Amino acid sequence: MTTHTPFNADILSRLADTLESRLPKNGGDPARSYAAKLLARGPDAFLKKIGEEATELVMAAKDNAPEHIVAETADLWFHTLVALTHYNLRPEDVLRELARREGVSGLAEKASRIDSN
Repeated sequence: MTTHTPFNADILSRLADTLESRLPKNGGDPARSYAAKLLARGPDAFLKKIGEEATELVMAAKDNAPEHIVAETADLWFHTLVALTHYNLRPEDVLRELARREGVSGLAEKASRIDSN
């Protein structure tokens, strides 16, 4: 499924900025914002949603339903961004890690994590 909806490459940063504004310490109002509600309720709330969305993505992939795969991936990414926000992390942190791994064998990268533990 390919669409040509215009978007800016920094959408993850913009979403992270919005999510930061939804933190309770920044005045996020759980009565007015779903993200603020998740952030106010804490890790149990958004971690449960991450699990649900991951399962829904798996089911969409098993059904070979491209539109649902994209929608469920967006839901999973959103809830993951909520988690990053809670832990004072940014999507740029994840992107840096992906860039660090680029060109590295997945098997070698995994082995380096196991060896360092």
